[in-house]
Amino acid sequence: MNIRERIDASPMSPFQWVVVGVCTFLNALDGFDVLAMAFTANRVSTEFGLSGSQLGVLLSAGLFGMAAGSLVLAPFADVFGRRPMLLFTTGLAAAGMFLSATAHSVLELGLWRVVTGLGVGGILACTNVITSEYANKRWRGMAVSIYTAGYGVGATLGGMAAVSLQASFGWRSVFVFGGIVSTIALLLLLAIVPESVDFLVSKRPARAEARLAALVRRLRLNQDTVLLPEAAVGGAVGAAKGKQLTALFSPANRRSTALIWVAFFATMFGFYFVNSWTPKLLVTAGMTESQGVVGGLMLTLGGTFGSLLFGALTTKWEARKVLLVFTVLSSITMVLFISVAGILALAFAMGIVVGMLINGCIAGLYTLAPASYAPQNRGTGVGWAIGVGRFGAILAPLAAGALLDAAWTAGQLYLGVGIVVLVAAAAVAFMRSPQGTIAGAATGNGVLEGAAAHK
Repeated sequence: MNIRERIDASPMSPFQWVVVGVCTFLNALDGFDVLAMAFTANRVSTEFGLSGSQLGVLLSAGLFGMAAGSLVLAPFADVFGRRPMLLFTTGLAAAGMFLSATAHSVLELGLWRVVTGLGVGGILACTNVITSEYANKRWRGMAVSIYTAGYGVGATLGGMAAVSLQASFGWRSVFVFGGIVSTIALLLLLAIVPESVDFLVSKRPARAEARLAALVRRLRLNQDTVLLPEAAVGGAVGAAKGKQLTALFSPANRRSTALIWVAFFATMFGFYFVNSWTPKLLVTAGMTESQGVVGGLMLTLGGTFGSLLFGALTTKWEARKVLLVFTVLSSITMVLFISVAGILALAFAMGIVVGMLINGCIAGLYTLAPASYAPQNRGTGVGWAIGVGRFGAILAPLAAGALLDAAWTAGQLYLGVGIVVLVAAAAVAFMRSPQGTIAGAATGNGVLEGAAAHK
């Protein structure tokens, strides 16, 4: 066996779980970043005298930046390496946070929010790939689910920190705190996270064998596993960024790319709809304002457990089938959730279930996306999938607001979003089932072929 195959077949070492932990911490920056702007919105509006539409643009600036980061920066990870791009994008996110605290106009703040988003978007594409590649076959779904749960933890703890900091030191302190946390993450990356194994094997950069030998020791594998395959997986070393993107639409990949994009777009549409609009729509459905806020918090609470539940189930069943079940149930429970809004305890319980299921769907897509592409295209494939999904995230709140203005009821909105999520379920149903190890994706056909394909 070569090192890629041995990782899939061997038990997880403590070092591998530490890498997963650092990537999870980085994913928590996404959750903190989204809520940092949401919690400071009122004070920012007051200081800069913003209208509702201006505030809306400011709130969307970070999401636009994240989409651009995933689409524009992630492909460079397949050219220069996951680790260099991860260091660059984390530094970019830290700079954006610190600069946001210095803004003296809404234009400046919007610009620095885009910069922060660019960094976070690039971080997510790289960390998703590294988490997947450093996990073995049995625990890959669980590792990616732990990573996904970082978003909810970052949103919850970061939101609490934002409220406390803002009350004591003003809204700018929230972004200073974000910059400090991002800098800590950068230091952890420098000290702990190595280059992607699959990048070293497929691209053969300088000192590839020496770097793989060092990884073998850290991963506690046998020394003979440093042996590389006879030929670089997937072809030429150092392919240009343009070729990485074109590869997503090659005959071998275009089916997988189309289905993954549809699934990401529709799932993130549903995810950001329920997380953005639930408190307000629960009020229109009959709850008080404080009850609506509690209902929104139930979604966040359920989300963290949902990601972990998905991971636990994938240790027993195929990830694609578990994701299909989660997606269908998400659609159904969204409609049931708003239907029982008049029964407080039941509504809160259903809110936890909805949060669990929709977050489990995100974890599922993060698990399947890296395995759908060959190592030399994996960063580009995952980055563009997340980027396309971000456009669903941006569109969901805007579409919901427009439909509310058109006199749609809360029940009609949840039914409509439930149908959108069913589209994601259909895309997952048509995906090819993974077989074997992540190394099998090196054949480039979007299906995991198994280690034997490389011999």
